[in-house]
Formats: sequence, C-alpha cells, structure tokens
Amino acid sequence: MEELLELQQLLINGNIPGALLLVEEMTEMSKDDKLNKIFSFGKIILLHLIQQSAEKRTTRSWNLSIANAVKEIQRTNKRRKAGGMYFTSEELRETLEDAYELSLNGAAKEAFEGRYETEELAAMVDREMILQQAIALILENVI
Repeated sequence: MEELLELQQLLINGNIPGALLLVEEMTEMSKDDKLNKIFSFGKIILLHLIQQSAEKRTTRSWNLSIANAVKEIQRTNKRRKAGGMYFTSEELRETLEDAYELSLNGAAKEAFEGRYETEELAAMVDREMILQQAIALILENVI
C-alpha cells in the first residue's frame, strides 16, 4: 500500500522516471511473491510424487495434496485480466528444480517411516521423471 501512495505522489509531482522505476520495483515484488507461492506448493507436489515413486503406492491424502497444490500453482500463475500465464513452463521447471532437494529431504523423513537417508531415497527414484510429472500436472488443463 505504501508503494501505491508513493507512486501517486511521484505522478502528482510529474516525476515520470521515478514513477516508472517504482512500477518496475512493484512488478518484481509481485513476481517474487508469485514465485515463492509456486515454490511452496511445488515442494508439496514433489514430496508426494517422490513418496509415490519410492514406495510404489499412493494414498488418497497424497493425491488430494497433489491436486490441491497443482490447483494453487495454476491459480497463482494465471493472468486474470490479460490472459495467459505469468511464468513459462521453463520458469516453472526451474522453480521445481530449486524445490526438489527440500522435497527429497522431507520425503526421506516420511517415506518408509523415515528408514532411509536422503541419499538412499534419492537412489530409489528418478528425479527427471518426477520433475516431468510435476510439470505435466501443473500444465494439464491450462489454456
């Protein structure tokens, strides 16, 4: 809110370069916020996909968590008025790649009742396949 008031004052004072700089800063803040949300929901998707892959089973709870996280990412990434998406599939993939290790650590604590270390669990799953599956779920039914 403070930034909007500052923007208003810059425009009233005729400081267009300052106003444009502030708009650029606000755009970056908004983009960072969206990326942080996608990162958080991406961790949830990856954690459960890792568990499913390692344990070769699924639960209704995991499926529900995945579906909810996918929906939240789709919602966060959708441009409401302009249409389209904020982030490309490549940018989404980069974000998921960043989240993968944290998800793997979390899955190691949960899968097989925590019997395996992170490195051991990593050897049981195909990282690339899990990332591709996550991207496919996120991009599914997106127009």
